[in-house]
Amino acid sequence: MNEHDERDGRGGPGGRGRVLVTGWFSFLDGEATAGDVLALRRVEEVLRGAGLAHDVVWSPGFRADALHFADVDPAAYSRLVFVCGPAHGPQVEELHRRFAHCLRIAVGVSVVDPGSPAVTGFDRVLTRDAAGTEPTLDLAARAPALPARPVVGVVLTHGQHEYGAQRRHEQVAAEVTHWLAGRDCARLELETRLDAHDWRLCGTPAQLEAVLSRLDLVVTDRLHGLVLALRAGTPALAVDPVAGGAKVTAQARACGWPALVPAERLEAGALEHWWRWCLADGREAARRIGAGFRADARPDGADGLVAALGVRPAG
Repeated sequence: MNEHDERDGRGGPGGRGRVLVTGWFSFLDGEATAGDVLALRRVEEVLRGAGLAHDVVWSPGFRADALHFADVDPAAYSRLVFVCGPAHGPQVEELHRRFAHCLRIAVGVSVVDPGSPAVTGFDRVLTRDAAGTEPTLDLAARAPALPARPVVGVVLTHGQHEYGAQRRHEQVAAEVTHWLAGRDCARLELETRLDAHDWRLCGTPAQLEAVLSRLDLVVTDRLHGLVLALRAGTPALAVDPVAGGAKVTAQARACGWPALVPAERLEAGALEHWWRWCLADGREAARRIGAGFRADARPDGADGLVAALGVRPAG
């Protein structure tokens, strides 16, 4: 019986001992990308389908409430699976030393240097890509389907010093972003400021409107964050960052938009209430208001501009 056969025999008949699943998401100084975690879900799906009991090791920097390497007893496992990313580096080599008694498999990995100890330490390498081999589909592609999550644009300001002692901008931004961090949603930080030279910013209003129209919700403490969201038919959860109310409150009133939280009443309950309303009834309400903008149904200051200039209207 060779070393591979001996490892296969650990953990009972058929070599079905407990499996420890690791990856770059497991290392203290590693990282967890969306692709890594989806690759893990695909591997877990396969292990569950085969009836293989397994544990997953997470970095404490990513999941504090999970199993960490500091808590792992290597003797409790007969197999180790390393998922996704490059099979390379001292962290991977340490796995081979610490779990030398285990059958060690790498799956869905990129092999940069096939002669490195990180690669040769595995009993089997099921590559994603390696020199001289045909690439295989990344594990994330066939991961289990994910539930839909709202996509939320976040448009905040730390400026507007003209409001002096009534400013609550820093407090509002801190409380809103802390609250948002606890929402199960995809967050997208946006700016209404245009810049033709910074690729991270929109260069034209049309570009920004293209983004806003594809969102489920906008969270904002800016007047134009509110107005441009409604113009695009997207509901806005607006917070007025000025004590006593200022232009955001005034504009919400002018638009007939109810989802507004004053700085003085900024609390999780109020945000939760309008969050639920925006994602339920708010979309249709925003579409109606946006359609009203386009139909010239609401007056604005420009309606009186020609008369103010002392010019008689044409015709």
